[in-house]
Amino acid sequence: MGRPSKPAQAGGILRGEEDAQQVSFLELFFDLALVFALVGVVSRMVPDLLSPNLGLRWRSLLYTVVLALPLLWLWTTTTYITSRFDFRNRWIQLLVLVSAFGLLIMATSLPYEFEPRGATFAVVYVVLHVGRPLLLRPLLREHDEVRALYTRLAIWASVSGVIWLAGAVMRGNFRVVLWLIAITVDLVAARFKWPIPGIHRAPTSAWAMASSRHLPERYQQLLLIALGETVLSIGLTYTKHPATFAATAALVITFLSSVLMWRIYFYRAGEVLAEAVEMSSNRAAAGGIVGVAHLLMVLGITAVAAGAEVVLAHPSGSSVPAWLFVILGGPAIFLFGRSRLERVVFNRLAVRRLVGIAALVLLAPPLFFAPPLLAAIAAAVVLLGVAAADARRAAGRPPEAPSPSA
Repeated sequence: MGRPSKPAQAGGILRGEEDAQQVSFLELFFDLALVFALVGVVSRMVPDLLSPNLGLRWRSLLYTVVLALPLLWLWTTTTYITSRFDFRNRWIQLLVLVSAFGLLIMATSLPYEFEPRGATFAVVYVVLHVGRPLLLRPLLREHDEVRALYTRLAIWASVSGVIWLAGAVMRGNFRVVLWLIAITVDLVAARFKWPIPGIHRAPTSAWAMASSRHLPERYQQLLLIALGETVLSIGLTYTKHPATFAATAALVITFLSSVLMWRIYFYRAGEVLAEAVEMSSNRAAAGGIVGVAHLLMVLGITAVAAGAEVVLAHPSGSSVPAWLFVILGGPAIFLFGRSRLERVVFNRLAVRRLVGIAALVLLAPPLFFAPPLLAAIAAAVVLLGVAAADARRAAGRPPEAPSPSA
């Protein structure tokens, strides 16, 4: 476990212990840009899913990963900045506001990401990913360990930045492949704490700081943002369709699925996440798993939103494999991410979630011959079953306390 950082001093830049549980309005403002970005990802994905081109349908799934991961990673790195540094410092406020604007510009580029205008997506990402550590370094003269961390981060961001920009000058599948490699480099380098020969890797994880409760709260908010995006997307799409019985049923099922995912997340691991991280003897390791789990859940929720729009467009008729992948696969990915969270908070195998995933997989072959609306109903029934199993287990018992393994 890393050493807690010193309390913030007057005019200092690091967060102090008194700020441990504060989520600033500036961060909530930044989150508004992420809502727009996630809506843009779904809007970019759905037309390709509905295309008669079979290859394009499947490529749209890869496109979604390539576009959603940088947006979510930018949110993550910004959250690490606001968790580590005093949000009242004017330089930190400037970084967050610039990051929000950058996220907005990246989102406006989504419809054109594999065309000339789409290069803006990569350019803005690289400027933020490389520029923010370079700006922070001179502000950290009195904090050598954190300064070394951002030095390593800037070096690795420059390495991946070359790949991002190389993809920006390419087109089509070449761009997709290069950007997929670039975001993989970013995530893998972060997983190993940006190793650089000759630069000491001190235990400076933001999860191990005195303000460690801030990060769990931010990840809880990330889940709510993703669920809110699902409701927003289906609501906007429904207003553009005739209010037929099938369309209304799709709206109801999507809202119900969002409610069920909210219930499954917050009962109970999501609710006591902060306490579990605080109790862990290795907050940095626990935090890494928490981050991956939330990333998977957000991707699953994004797929659910895309599947809902597919159902609205084609509620009847036969399903196609790519449609079933998002309609059934979205809840499955969400449940898998939620099972990883269960491991961190309660150190146990999340059997109910795994049963739900198995049910969704087994339902796929017969639902291939059914309309998309029926597939969406089946996915909601599985989520309802998982939520009901949670409620049954908790009936008549006191609220379960977290019991992390480490």
